Amino acid sequence: MNTITKDMGIMEIVEKWPETVEVLMNSGMGCIGCAAAHFESIGDGAAAHGLDVDALMVRLNEAVSKEA
Repeated sequence: MNTITKDMGIMEIVEKWPETVEVLMNSGMGCIGCAAAHFESIGDGAAAHGLDVDALMVRLNEAVSKEA
């Protein structure tokens, strides 16, 4: 079961799972501190950056599962 979904807010996951910052930055979503990060979902942000949302979701969930 996925912990993080593409409908979750960027800042929501960053605040709950700080280990996701590295995954987002390495994926090309370097705007963690930008205004859009406060209202965009992971899916929206990935689409805006031309990223494969499904692949990003796998990497994000792998990152948080390592901490469990």
